[in-house]
Amino acid sequence: MDKRWEFVDTFLEKQTERGLRRFLRPLSSFESGGRIGYQGRSLLNLASNDYLGLKNDPRLVKAAASAARKWGIGSGASRLVSGTTELHVRVEQKLARFHGAESALSFSSGYAAGVGVIQALVGRTDRIYLDRHCHACLYDGARASGARLERFHHNDQDYLESLLAKHGAHRGKALVVTDTVFSMDGDCAPLKEIAEICHKHGVLFLADEAHAVGVLGPHGRGLAAECGLVEDDVLIMGTLSKAFGVAGAYIAGPEKVRDYLITTCRSFIYSTAPPPPLLGAIEESLEIVKGADGERKRLLVMAERLRAFLNERGVDTLQSSTQIVPAVVGEVERAVDLSENLFQQGIFAPAIRPPTVPGGTSRVRFSLTAALSDEDFEFLLAAVGKALEA
Repeated sequence: MDKRWEFVDTFLEKQTERGLRRFLRPLSSFESGGRIGYQGRSLLNLASNDYLGLKNDPRLVKAAASAARKWGIGSGASRLVSGTTELHVRVEQKLARFHGAESALSFSSGYAAGVGVIQALVGRTDRIYLDRHCHACLYDGARASGARLERFHHNDQDYLESLLAKHGAHRGKALVVTDTVFSMDGDCAPLKEIAEICHKHGVLFLADEAHAVGVLGPHGRGLAAECGLVEDDVLIMGTLSKAFGVAGAYIAGPEKVRDYLITTCRSFIYSTAPPPPLLGAIEESLEIVKGADGERKRLLVMAERLRAFLNERGVDTLQSSTQIVPAVVGEVERAVDLSENLFQQGIFAPAIRPPTVPGGTSRVRFSLTAALSDEDFEFLLAAVGKALEA
């Protein structure tokens, strides 16, 4: 055995013993109606972020193909070299209008946006305040920035304000960051209150709307819009790989912030531009999302019914109030067993285990989609009931 890789063998053995080793699951197909092909079976997919069921939408496929015919498949360069097309500019202008912002800037992924933007906004002489449940990309950006990192208790605006008051005499910049909908718990941040605190203390505020945009707010504009916040209150980070059914991410805010990021944000500067077919699909998806009020309402009604169903059977769904419904069962083994039982019944809903969630809170996370038919949703409830009784 090559001893240079001994640490890898040791790590994998320990992960296997603890039931925490991770594996990729190659799917054989994406099917209509929120279904996937996996291991020769057709399964209801309750593990997708395709909240409005758009990733298979023929209108997006047609728009992507049209853009490919005009612009080609790849972009060929980074945005600052020769990778920016008129299509990039047009889509960013539409994203800005969608949020009522002056401008928007697109990124290759949500991770690239989160890591890059935070590093561009703060540095070693500054401070950054993150909700403890923020997404990993936000934490990675905070650590990479070199700024002093302060974590505030989850959704505790009073604790956040006490931290800001304590460090009020600090001379550098300060940045507060939170998700608006938290991906593992399905709960919402007290966004309006945090924005007021940031304004009071004169600090920057960045909100990651990844799991909210397309689902919450007027015309799907996100939780910030639902709370009545405007561009002066918060800098918006949005993701296009979830409710929009495509891929990529963006920042929406003042024009001067866009100009600043173009020159300072390393994940933007040193990444190949998003490819034209992707931009064509995004442009079409934006129009669909704005008119999807019926799908949004139905999605949230299904989520409320699922929470009630689980709660009646003694299953904790935490403070979920969105399309993400965690069924917290505690230990790793129980979560894995619940997931496997559902799989045998035709439902794909993997167990979520540490380190993704804290120890003792392993769960099956149900990520609902408007693509589910009424019959499929009733089947889901029945299957969950059987699995919990097993």
